[in-house]
Amino acid sequence: MQNTTSQILYKYWNEIRGSRMAPRRFEIEPARFAAILAETFVVECERGEEHRFRLAGTRVAEKLGIELRGRAFVDLFDASERADLKSFLYSITEQGAVGVITTEMATASGRTARFELILLPLIHTEECITRLLGAISPRAHEPWLGIEPVRSGRIVTREIIWPDGRPHAVAERMTSTPSPFKYDFSRSRLVRNRRRQFRVYDGGR
Repeated sequence: MQNTTSQILYKYWNEIRGSRMAPRRFEIEPARFAAILAETFVVECERGEEHRFRLAGTRVAEKLGIELRGRAFVDLFDASERADLKSFLYSITEQGAVGVITTEMATASGRTARFELILLPLIHTEECITRLLGAISPRAHEPWLGIEPVRSGRIVTREIIWPDGRPHAVAERMTSTPSPFKYDFSRSRLVRNRRRQFRVYDGGR
């Protein structure tokens, strides 16, 4: 993660988390990260339902020029990107990972800006992750942001971070059935080119 906003939120979340897979929703105190509160959001991710924005800070709506509350999370991205987000979101909601995305968004007039998003898992009412605490902030100062609304963006990079170096032991016990989107990311490496980022698994002949 490159942006100060992401670093501040991650540090706070990790301190509250301790040795657990994720902190509980009611443990989060917005006053502790007041300086970046306007750039944060909460995504609701009940099992079997679409990930949707539940809350979004005023600066998020101002910079993007769109209202996020009630909108599906994947709507932030081009339709061609959405299928690839399934395994990414699975790692966060089912295995306690932290997700970081760099996305490039454009306006109708062709102006472009890059944003960094961070997604941090939260446990809500049950013993599972049903909320994501997140933030979105521009990678560079773009004075025109807020004047023109941006459209769905393309993913430039995406990264899974394991705060404990691997999926949390609690997450492994909670996952009783295999998923087509479950991968052992600890045995892979990231390869990037100008437009895409790939995760490569070594092995075979």
